[in-house]
Amino acid sequence: MVQISVVTAVALSVIASGTSAFAPGSHSHSHSHSPFATTQLKQSTNAQSTSEATSLDSKPLKREKILKEPALWEYNFGLQDPGLALPHGLEYGVSPPETYEITEEQIRTLEEDGVVHIKGVFDDSWIDYLRKSTGHQVDEPHFWAFAGTASRLYDYIQRNIWQTNKAFARFYQHSAMGHVLAQCGRTDEIRISTDLLMVNPNKGFKWHQDNQNGPITWEEGIRFWITMDETPKEYGAPVYLKGSHNNQAVDEQAVFVDIEVDGLENYKNERLEFRTMPGDMLIWHPRTIHKVDGPSDGIWTSYRRVLGGTAAKGGTTYHDKTGSGGVLSDLGKHGLKDGDKLESPFFPIVYPKFDPQEAQARDEGRVGRSPVDIASKLGGLAGKASGDKFFSFFQVLGSKAE
Repeated sequence: MVQISVVTAVALSVIASGTSAFAPGSHSHSHSHSPFATTQLKQSTNAQSTSEATSLDSKPLKREKILKEPALWEYNFGLQDPGLALPHGLEYGVSPPETYEITEEQIRTLEEDGVVHIKGVFDDSWIDYLRKSTGHQVDEPHFWAFAGTASRLYDYIQRNIWQTNKAFARFYQHSAMGHVLAQCGRTDEIRISTDLLMVNPNKGFKWHQDNQNGPITWEEGIRFWITMDETPKEYGAPVYLKGSHNNQAVDEQAVFVDIEVDGLENYKNERLEFRTMPGDMLIWHPRTIHKVDGPSDGIWTSYRRVLGGTAAKGGTTYHDKTGSGGVLSDLGKHGLKDGDKLESPFFPIVYPKFDPQEAQARDEGRVGRSPVDIASKLGGLAGKASGDKFFSFFQVLGSKAE
């Protein structure tokens, strides 16, 4: 019973963090909190702080979260469109995707260290576009973010955000992201396997490896982060174990990693910390062991907005992970079978250019899932082995990790 309860709890969280469009159209409700104007919020907070500090009977300032949990009735269903114009005068379906050249040294750094930090990939116009897209999403929360948000793992988290929010789909289709990832992976094609919009990881995540990468293998995938905010000095900076993607000690189904186990001696003290800034990209191998420390009290007083996920390289095949934890990042009704080439609107190509027919399927709400499909794919997750794997997920959670 304990194992089944664990599976159920985690599955619900990941499902709810997994985006889906049951049908075209959107149902919106007003939402009071907005991450649009960070500057104004900071100015307001600073003014209040000054006033309270100068009061003769002032008390220590209470830390308050910058975002509040949505009420149940504020969640939306279906497709959502923030109505944003693309930066730089780009026209959807007309302008080619932008490019951004990286160096051979950066590519080799990724291959040798398992992670590379590429600064300033996206300029102020793209940062503003992503922030507004995120602001709209937080103001109009989607139903599939409910469990992840209600569990307080993040202030807001939603998987496959591109499926329901048009602005993020357009970002993938026209930004330089695909070109950067293609260079890093030494590949001529990039598809989106799965993605996540993540706002403020309240508890932080202890040492772990990423195994929610969609229906692909370690070597077929490449992980990415696109940051919209300055990382606080005290917490929130990702830390990686240099070269740990080459380790043979950690089971591929594990999420939590005990860095004191035999086989990690050569990695555990080689730590790379990245204090990312707006417009930066972090790119890493899915097996690279890493952590992110949240604030000790779980309260973010500023924003840490990240668009991240896993891209699939050219030539990737579909791997049916039903019965394992990996299925939780592959819950769509795409009809692919084990061994098929990964070609589907559910895993859209973004480099060298997007496919208009795949994009149309998404825009018409045909890239989604139903509760029946979800139940069928999750049917094999109630066993003890799967429960053990999900227990590993819970071990990852925590504000601090040594």
